[in-house]
Order: sequence, then C-alpha cells, then structure tokens
Amino acid sequence: MNLLVVAFAPVFVIILFIYYKDKYEKEPTRLLFYNFLLGAIVSIIITSILYYAFDIVLPLTNKTSILEQFIKAFFVVGLIEEFSKYIIIRYFAQPNKAFNEPFDGIVYAVMVSMGFAATENIFYVIEGGYTTALARAFTAVPAHATFGILMGYFMGKAKFSKNRIGLNLFGLLLAITFHGAYDFFLFINFVPGIWVGAFVSLFIGLFLSRRAIIKHQKNSKFKTL
Repeated sequence: MNLLVVAFAPVFVIILFIYYKDKYEKEPTRLLFYNFLLGAIVSIIITSILYYAFDIVLPLTNKTSILEQFIKAFFVVGLIEEFSKYIIIRYFAQPNKAFNEPFDGIVYAVMVSMGFAATENIFYVIEGGYTTALARAFTAVPAHATFGILMGYFMGKAKFSKNRIGLNLFGLLLAITFHGAYDFFLFINFVPGIWVGAFVSLFIGLFLSRRAIIKHQKNSKFKTL
C-alpha cells in the first residue's frame, strides 16, 4: 500500500499544481477526473495494443544499436504514448463546452498525461521499489507533465483558431519530439555520459512549459472576472 502512495504522490502534486495555475476559471472536477481516468486506462490500452502491433511489424532487438534505439525512442515510445494521449484530448476533452479558453488545453492534457503516468508509475514502482519511486518522482513523472503541457498549449490554441488541425498536430509533434529526446538519451546509456542529454531535454521542457503556462494565463479571457 505504501508503494502505491509513493507512486501516486508526484502525480497528485502535479495535478494540484496545474489546478492552482488555472486561476481564473476552474474546470469541472468531474470532467478532470474523467480525463485522468481515460489517461490511466484507455490511453494505456491503446499504447499496449500499438506496442504489440509495432513489435510484430518491426521488432527492435539490438539494444546497442543507436539507430534502433532512435527509432524506438521517437517512433515507438514517443509517438505511440503521446498519440494515445492526444486521441483522448482531441476527441473527449477538446469538444467539451467546458473547454472554453486556451489554458484548458494545458489542464486537460496534463490530466490525461498524469493518468497515463500514474498507471505507468505503479508498474515501475512495484517492480523497482522506493528507489525507483524516488527517481521517477523527479524525472519520468515531471517529464510526462511537460509533454502534456507543451501539447496542451497548442491544442488549447487550436480550439479557438481557424488552423485547428495544424495546431493540434504541432502540439502532438512537439510532445513526441521531447518525449523521444528524453528517452533516446536514456536508451543509449551504453554511451558514457550520454544520459545527461535526457536531463537537458527535461530542463528545456520545464522551461518551455513554464512559459506556456504564463502565456495562457496572461491571455485568459476570464482574467478580469
């Protein structure tokens, strides 16, 4: 039970942080919970199916091949996981009438991402214990949050733009790029010191996420209420 609490703790902290940052017009808690639940269950199911299909079509077995690890990071893990989140945001959250300002894109994308991260974290923490839980609390879980914020920033803009398709897809592409970069440097840890690149990409993602939050806050149509 304690392991489950530790696995959920960083997810809960990030959710509270984003909820607090939604200063001017809070989202319905029920809808937030639904997005979290869809991320935790449906997104994981979609990911598992696509992983299985990709492994049949193009199995990647050479763990010391930089090319194969590049493909795995960007076109398997990054693409599949972010696409599974994108589908929920695009077809469940974005059409909802409660999604009524650009900042909501960040809120719902983070909820879906944290649902995904929660389920993923449970498996890793049960297997790896408290050390894994502590490490992931400051790395993988915040990384999923940044992917969500970056994607949600553009999906928030997309709903109120004539270029909805382009902005939605750009948000997805940005999340895939940062997710892929983060994982790629970890996957090729047989290259001495290369793992530092994962933390560089995470810090850049955190920096851009902070700017995205501030910008949508500043432009909120509810700011004067």
